[in-house]
Amino acid sequence: MSIGKIIDGKAFAAGLRDRVAEGVAAFVEQAGRKPGLAVVLVGEDPASSVYVRSKGKMTVAVGMESYEFKRPASIGEDDLLDLIEELNQDERVDGILVQLPLPKHINEAAVIAAIDPAKDVDGFHVINSGLLATGQEALVPCTPLGCLMLLKDELGDLSGLEAVVVGRSNIVGKPMAQLLLGESCTVTIAHSRTRDLASVIHRADIVVAAVGRAEMVKGEWIKPGATVIDVGINRVADTEEEGKSRIVGDVATAEALAHVRAITPVPGGVGPMTIAVLLRNTLVAAHARAGLAKPDAL
Repeated sequence: MSIGKIIDGKAFAAGLRDRVAEGVAAFVEQAGRKPGLAVVLVGEDPASSVYVRSKGKMTVAVGMESYEFKRPASIGEDDLLDLIEELNQDERVDGILVQLPLPKHINEAAVIAAIDPAKDVDGFHVINSGLLATGQEALVPCTPLGCLMLLKDELGDLSGLEAVVVGRSNIVGKPMAQLLLGESCTVTIAHSRTRDLASVIHRADIVVAAVGRAEMVKGEWIKPGATVIDVGINRVADTEEEGKSRIVGDVATAEALAHVRAITPVPGGVGPMTIAVLLRNTLVAAHARAGLAKPDAL
C-alpha cells in the first residue's frame, strides 16, 4: 500500500517569507519607506495575544514596520471605529488587521466595513469579497490564498479538476471556492448538513476541509490519488496521556494517508501559511498604494 505525501506548509511558508523580504527590500528602494502593518488587539485572549506577537516578529523580520494597538475588552465600539479611521488616514500604514473574535458588544461586521478596502489585508471587506467573486484583483483572505498556493505548488495547473470545499464560512470556505473557480476547477461547496457527504467528497480530485469538526472527514471517503488540504484546527483529549490534549485537523489523517496523493498535516500544514500570506498581502497593498506594480514573485 502506497502512502501519500505530506505537504510541508512550514517550508513553503518560509520560502514565501523570503520572497516577501526580497520584495520589501526592493519596495524600500523604490518608495523610500518601509511597508507598514497595523494590528489591533482587543482584550486579553491568550491565543490571540500569542498570535499577534508572532505576527509582529515576522513583520519586522521581513523588513516591514509593525504597529500594534492593544485595547481593553471594555472599549466602546465607537472608540474602536475611531482608531480604525486614524489608521485608514495614517500614511505609514499599508495594512490593517483587527484580530478576531471581538468582544460580544462590538459588531464585527461594522468594524470590518470601517477598514479602508485598500488596507484590508485580511480580505474580509465586502468590496474585496465582491471583487474576488467577480474575478477581479482583490486582497484575498490569507488562509484560502495560502491553501491555493500549496495546491498549485503540488499539482501545477488545476484546470478541469473537481474540487470539494467542506465548509461555507466567509473566512475560508466561500473565498476558497471562488479561488478554485478562478483556476477553472469544477467546485462544490459542501458542509455539515450536506446529504451523503462521503459520496460528495469521494468524487473530488481536491478536498479542502474547513468545517471545524475534529477528524470528520474519514480516510475511506477520499478518492484514491486526491490531494487534501486540511484547514481544521481542533483541540481534542489525548488518548495516551490523561489530562493532556492534542491538535487535530478536520480530516482523519492517519486513515487518509493510504488514499491520498498528498495531504497537509495538522499542525504544520496550512497554519504557517496564514501569517506568510498576511505579509504578502501587506506588501501587495503597499505597492498598490504607492502606484507600483506587484512583484511577479508574489
